[in-house]
Amino acid sequence: MQDSNHDNHHTENVQDHLKQVESLLHKHALLEMVAHRQVIPREDRHVVVDSLLHKQHLAELHRKLDDLHPADIAYILEALPIDQRLLVWDLVKSERDGEILIEVSDAVRDSLIASMNREELSAAAGQLDTDELADLAPDLPQNVMRDVFKSLSIEEREQLREAMSYSEDSVGALMDFSMIHVREDITLEVVSRYLRRFDELPDHTDQVFVVNREDKFIGVLPINLIVVNEPELSVSSLMLTDTIQLHPEEKADQAAQAFERYDLVSAPVIDEDGKLVGRVTVNVVLDFIRTESESDLLNQAGLREEEDIFASVWKSAQNRWLWLALNLCTAFFASRVIGGFENTIEKFVALATLMPIVAGIAGNSANQTTTIIIRSMALGQITQGNARRLLIKELAISGLNGLVWGGVAGLFAYFLYHNVALGVVMTSAMLLNLLVGAIVGMIIPLALQKFGRDPAIGSSVMITAITDSGGFFIFLGLATIFLV
Repeated sequence: MQDSNHDNHHTENVQDHLKQVESLLHKHALLEMVAHRQVIPREDRHVVVDSLLHKQHLAELHRKLDDLHPADIAYILEALPIDQRLLVWDLVKSERDGEILIEVSDAVRDSLIASMNREELSAAAGQLDTDELADLAPDLPQNVMRDVFKSLSIEEREQLREAMSYSEDSVGALMDFSMIHVREDITLEVVSRYLRRFDELPDHTDQVFVVNREDKFIGVLPINLIVVNEPELSVSSLMLTDTIQLHPEEKADQAAQAFERYDLVSAPVIDEDGKLVGRVTVNVVLDFIRTESESDLLNQAGLREEEDIFASVWKSAQNRWLWLALNLCTAFFASRVIGGFENTIEKFVALATLMPIVAGIAGNSANQTTTIIIRSMALGQITQGNARRLLIKELAISGLNGLVWGGVAGLFAYFLYHNVALGVVMTSAMLLNLLVGAIVGMIIPLALQKFGRDPAIGSSVMITAITDSGGFFIFLGLATIFLV
């Protein structure tokens, strides 16, 4: 979102920037240690520390940070332990606080906001556009938001209220109010004069939006058409009317798909009355896609929220408890399944060494199915009409894999223990458990979506629990029937 003030800076690898900052912090820490070990009267010690530190490495670090893009500073802050993070944060110019707070992850943002007083937070929030402020608002104290709200113009207050009224996963939450619109009944010369009045165009302005006298959207005029055509031509003769239009209540992932499918840079947002209320730009869509991907990755692992890697042990542990507790319950259940076949295992000890293979292979296969299904759901490719056909296909794949790799496992069991019946049981158990894995691998994400939950939340945890318990039950059950 923040671009123009830092476009001329050199573009080293952000990892190099991080290493340089860490090196300066390390030198700072060493000098501080040396200064405090000197035999100096207590009342004079702070003078020595100041002269050694602030005039050397901290000053160099300050200059380094001034030369970095806000996104690079955000990356560095996320990669530093909290004490070093707060030291670097104090060195950042205050007029850039708002830009950086927008760029950092939610978890790290909390630690930075906690270190700032009311005046600092109000000043940082005051640097942001209304759409950016809406993103930051949930993390700010209410008294700070009251201060900021009072400082806004009437138009900005209405824009902020509107932006905050939409859910996080809607187009309205991605909407940007900084856009250029013109009337259809003017010439390109008038448009060019209007554009030259701006000190700079809003980021990612590839087109201007055309509205009528009632501010209703009627088309777009690409910037390149303004440049290459005669100035006497009218906007109405060149504007494009067959364009992608977004609506504030639409799901943001549908907008992201439209941007990818049609290679959009920007798109208008139209309300239910046909009026132009904002726009969505490709940089915001990319941020949304990245955030969603990270969220899906965390959800599949059973993590409740994004985690600051340098957060306290207690806070990080709490974030991981929910699904660990569920795992413990499912593990106890699996152990009781095994306990129900103690007599079978006692009579045929080889079963204990082979049953993890049946559970493990099925779990991997089910997670492959789930990954494909969740991806297809995100792209909108699964419908009620094709879900049944897709389930049959996944069952066929699992059946084929069960025959092939179950046969390999059965031969392995036969050569290892010289028992034909054990080999057949191994093959059959793997085939059946792979089929179970295909069913749960597809049904679990579909069921979660139907109940309004994120399909990725804990899917792998639940699937592993089912394929483990199911695998033990099928394998030991077959063994009880055919071996004992």
